Amino acid sequence: MHNPLMALEFTASYVKDSLDILRYYKRLAEGAIEQVPDEMLATAPDGESNSIATIVKHLSGNMQSRWKDFLTTDGEKPGRNRDAEFERPFQARAEMMAAWNAGWSELLGALAGLTDLDLARKVTIRGETHSAMQAINRGTSHTAYHVGQIVYIAKHFAGGQWKTLSIAKGKSADFNTAIASGKVSQR
Repeated sequence: MHNPLMALEFTASYVKDSLDILRYYKRLAEGAIEQVPDEMLATAPDGESNSIATIVKHLSGNMQSRWKDFLTTDGEKPGRNRDAEFERPFQARAEMMAAWNAGWSELLGALAGLTDLDLARKVTIRGETHSAMQAINRGTSHTAYHVGQIVYIAKHFAGGQWKTLSIAKGKSADFNTAIASGKVSQR
């Protein structure tokens, strides 16, 4: 059983916990994307849904806009074209993953430069004032929302070849026993 949560550590730091959680979501999405055949990455499950490649394009654009110069500039950068993120998805896995990594690099780099003392600092997104903590929460929930979509779509396209990324169906008691015995950690 693969459990991306196992890399999380005990902490009382909001910034460190945010970094740990976001890294977990990155690993979760990557574990799902790895299971999808190349030809399905740009395929949407239906006409009203987005493909994994489109979601990655959107997340990357969002991360690069929101987290570049996080404490000093508006999170909606003038050069960002959000609507274009939903047009013409990446066609090649390498191009998609390069954009994915660029977005994550911006996000993780920005958070790594913060301390808990920065949480009350003011930042703006589309001209609206947020505390840094609110902006982090907003970014984390946005990322989690789309990672959930990626996992769901990936599971659909992987079908019977899907390898669970968390606790397998019917295995909760086994996992709880392993935690109680100290063999694994849910952090």
